[in-house]
Amino acid sequence: MTTDQPTRTGAAADGVLVLAGTPIGDLADAPPRLAAELERADVVAAEDTRRLRRLTQGLGVHTTGRVVSYFEGNESQRTPELVEALEDGKRVLLVTDAGMPSVSDPGYRLVAAAVQQDIKVTAVPGPSAVLTALALSGLPVDRFCFEGFLPRKAGERLARLREVAAERRTLVYFEAPHRLDDTLAAMAEVFGAERRAAVCRELTKTYEEVKRGGLGDLAAWAAEGVRGEITVVVEGAPEAGPADLDAAELVRRVRVREEAGERRKEAIAAVAAEAGVPKREVFDAVVAAKNAAEKMP
Repeated sequence: MTTDQPTRTGAAADGVLVLAGTPIGDLADAPPRLAAELERADVVAAEDTRRLRRLTQGLGVHTTGRVVSYFEGNESQRTPELVEALEDGKRVLLVTDAGMPSVSDPGYRLVAAAVQQDIKVTAVPGPSAVLTALALSGLPVDRFCFEGFLPRKAGERLARLREVAAERRTLVYFEAPHRLDDTLAAMAEVFGAERRAAVCRELTKTYEEVKRGGLGDLAAWAAEGVRGEITVVVEGAPEAGPADLDAAELVRRVRVREEAGERRKEAIAAVAAEAGVPKREVFDAVVAAKNAAEKMP
């Protein structure tokens, strides 16, 4: 019997890629296995070798393996080198500045390459800003989706938000503090100023803060300036019925979908289905709003 799948034998079969979670703030949150893996690894690939040094000093451990940098700027070039080490039977430990590798951090390319070569991939579970923010937000956590960082350009940011305007799951975003006010204002424009949200700042650190409220109020608060690492949790779109939506809200939802690239006919049909109202009602609301706008001086 023959097979098209290559077989792996010898030292090459023993290579292991370990994805290790690191503290997002408080060093005491480091998973117990992290210290042992740092000392055991043949190669430690770190997003920032200086932060790795502070981490090992804080944990009181010493790395005996080779330490290499692995960040966004060299991820594509360094991945083949790390895969080669894995194929040679090495134990490669991947750590990022904070949290789990691959979650808006380097790691995905290496994991995909290792899986493609039938190399074992395992993890040291650790702190996660996404899950911590969700738990603290006070918003539903039974269903959620992680959207990472939004585009920096205003137009692209609005377009991305419009894509998920009708998403009913809780949304989680990362954001830089200097862009937070613009992002919250854009969210208020697309999702509605009253949509509930939570801004989680400096999680597990000394000045941890969770600010909860409507997106409009949060945008006004952020305009005064916010510092630190930011995670934003936004309530999903409501499952509204006919009595919950007035004509203006129906028109707004159609506009959001049109701006995201949908044709008006499809947008009207989708909004009608969401709201549980006849398509004719949504169509009439859109036409009335169009006529009212044309009559304005």
